[in-house]
Amino acid sequence: MTPSFSLVRFSAVAAFAATLSIGSARAEPTAAATATLERELAADVERFVAADRLAPPAPCQVLFVGSSSIVKWRASLPADMAPMPVVNRGFGGSHIEYVNRWFDEIVAPYRPRAIVFYAGENDLDAGKSVARVVADFDAFLALKTKALGPTPVYFISLKPSKARFEQFALQTQVNDAIRARAGARSDLHYIDVVPAMLENARPREIFEADGLHMTAAGYAIWTRLVKAALLPSAEAEVRECRRAAGPTHP
Repeated sequence: MTPSFSLVRFSAVAAFAATLSIGSARAEPTAAATATLERELAADVERFVAADRLAPPAPCQVLFVGSSSIVKWRASLPADMAPMPVVNRGFGGSHIEYVNRWFDEIVAPYRPRAIVFYAGENDLDAGKSVARVVADFDAFLALKTKALGPTPVYFISLKPSKARFEQFALQTQVNDAIRARAGARSDLHYIDVVPAMLENARPREIFEADGLHMTAAGYAIWTRLVKAALLPSAEAEVRECRRAAGPTHP
């Protein structure tokens, strides 16, 4: 699923190509900062596990997983994706490696009919290289294939935000790598939100005061694009998921 490059996107990449060397040179976080983040994320995962123990979500829903852009979508996501049922397992500040670390807790148990994935933006901001981010996503796909077989993954492209627009060239490299993978495998789909989030090669006025997290207007863009990607295959994916889940899940 490889849409053509838009003129807006090309202009923005060209304008910010000079930031590549700067973005690549960002320092890795300190061990203390990493440990603090990991404790916070582990607490989020423990809450998910406890909630699932009390009320296990039904199988064959659409699983949304990733970082704070998924977390902050929690309130409106069920209505935004209706009639498709959803499970939200975003945990704020996460990197792809943390989704992988807790894959058995926040992905595999739900037996989703599809996975909508958004992570990688925090990874770049923390100083990880493009190659590391892409390798971590490859590791996620390997975990998915081992546990869930051909379950499709819909990757939302890393978004251009005001707060991190100096990293746009690096984000574009990650996006292009995932786009290429989506063109080569049937279980991966690339959802390009970048052109719709730019105006005159700059981020649109769709962000909160921090310049990073989206307002309702931003999520309206995501809703339109994500739903358009999911709906055409919805019935087929549900049938396949129910078949794989067995006769106890009609």
